[in-house]
Amino acid sequence: MAIPTLTHDPASAFPSPHPEGDMRGGLIAQGGCLSVERLQRAYRQGIFPWFSADEPILWWQPVWRAVLFPHQIHINRSLRKFLRKKPYRVTLNHAFSQVIRQCASVPRGPGNGTWITEEMIQAYIALHHAGTAHSVEVWQGEQLVGGLYGVLSGTVFAGESMFSLQPNASKVALLALAQTWQPVGLRLIDCQIMNDHLERLGAFMVSRSEYTNFLHEIQRRKNEQIPIAYQTARELIFPDVGNPR
Repeated sequence: MAIPTLTHDPASAFPSPHPEGDMRGGLIAQGGCLSVERLQRAYRQGIFPWFSADEPILWWQPVWRAVLFPHQIHINRSLRKFLRKKPYRVTLNHAFSQVIRQCASVPRGPGNGTWITEEMIQAYIALHHAGTAHSVEVWQGEQLVGGLYGVLSGTVFAGESMFSLQPNASKVALLALAQTWQPVGLRLIDCQIMNDHLERLGAFMVSRSEYTNFLHEIQRRKNEQIPIAYQTARELIFPDVGNPR
């Protein structure tokens, strides 16, 4: 069975998962566009684009995906000791374009290329202007030394990419976001693809059916949203690691 091809109508429906796509990890469609409306529809269904510059737009809904509960992020002893020094300053949505471009500059995968193409960058900048994509920045003085960006859908944050130019900077970004949004409603961080770094932080795998059921449950609770005041550009409190043990 051929991989279904989407039209350029952003309102057209995504196809259901199919065996051939599942054999490739959860590829459900190709083509279409990266408009704000299309991306918003995709993330509400647990679908995201992931493709290289020489490929068509590829849409994925993984058979298994990595997730994190924001209140259960693991902080080991060495990281806890580092965080108590408070070496950085953390902001939200102060430099989205810088963050995504820095993420794009980090070599990924066996070919040392990047999946964050210029087409993707422009699409997510538009999504940021629409209030759906967000960035966390970590600063050392006036220098951007780490950060992450992703997409907020209801009370689920789908992390897209992160970077770190100084020790633990991306971990600081993730912890600051979790500790800021979890008290006001954040229920899950979708990490999409598992790696050793995420596993050490406490990420675990869930099936596609478990994840989509979770999304449907959240969407039924239409009043549950991260307050807009917490989504606007602001300084974030440096991650709290509690009292020394």
